[in-house]
Amino acid sequence: VQLQASGGGLVQAGGSQRLSCKASGINFRLYEMGWYRQAPGKQRELVATITSDHKVNYADFVKGRFTISRDNVRRTTYLQMNSLGFEDTAVYYCHVQSSNFWGRGTQVTVSS
Repeated sequence: VQLQASGGGLVQAGGSQRLSCKASGINFRLYEMGWYRQAPGKQRELVATITSDHKVNYADFVKGRFTISRDNVRRTTYLQMNSLGFEDTAVYYCHVQSSNFWGRGTQVTVSS
């Protein structure tokens, strides 16, 4: 199983970024997917999840700002992030829920 995350980088406060996570080696459409993040010195935390039938769930700190989605044909999970703040600086990981499969992570840095 491989989860290839991309789309991270440097973004100004208040800006937007879209992360992608392409999966291979699994029957993607059957699995719930999640995005997590880990800021320096902090534990990894859940950002958002999306079930195989597109039901979504968000951490309170991203509600109204982030949108998780998926494309089962492309086997890709997306995280659209808007109104980014300094507190959103972290490494973002995609995850196959209820499994041990994690992507390598992509760094998002919010600057002034």
